[in-house]
Order: sequence, then structure tokens, then C-alpha cells
Amino acid sequence: MFPAAQHLRSLRDGERAHATLYAGGACMAGHCQVKFEANGRTVVADLPIGSGGGKSSVGARLTVRYQADDLQVVAREEDVGGGGAAVLMVMSGGGALLFLAMSVVGAIFLARERRALSA
Repeated sequence: MFPAAQHLRSLRDGERAHATLYAGGACMAGHCQVKFEANGRTVVADLPIGSGGGKSSVGARLTVRYQADDLQVVAREEDVGGGGAAVLMVMSGGGALLFLAMSVVGAIFLARERRALSA
């Protein structure tokens, strides 16, 4: 998630455009698309991993930042601080620690049960 946060921050100084949410879904996982006008043409681009806006419905208006030399590199203006990707990183780390802790507790429980049965 750290590279995703860096990517979002790299678009802070990108060109600004008004867009609509073209395809909704799990935006935090990178499954949303936006449609906007740039350089006289209509562009449909994927939002990157770590984007917010997953609760917005298709057709919702938002502001995006994009790279002038590559119109497919785009992010919601609210996300260019990288905060959404950082939250996802913390949640993933917390989930991994919880899984590890539950595995250790389960192993200890099984070891104690085996001792109790053999005694």
C-alpha cells in the first residue's frame, strides 16, 4: 500500500478536471472508473488502488487530478494526499496481526489439549 499512497501523492500537482463516476465498485481496491474531458476528448480511466468514493453511486460528480502526458493516470482530488491507501495499509496490517495472534492462541490450545489427553 505504500507505493499506492506515493502514487496518489504524485498527482497533487496534476491537471484538474471535473468528472463523473463511470463504473462503481470497490474503489479502495481499484475497481472504479471515472469519465472526464481533457484536451478536447472524453477519457475513461481507472481510479488507482487506495481511492475513496466507493459509496458514491455511478454518475456522481467529483473532481480529479490527472497527468497531462498520460490521461489514464488519474485520482480523485480528495485522495491525492494518500490517506485512503494509508488507512488500507493499517487495516491490512492489523488484520494480519490478528490472524497471527489467533494462530498462536490456537496452537497453544491444541498443545495443552494433547498434554491433557496423554496424561
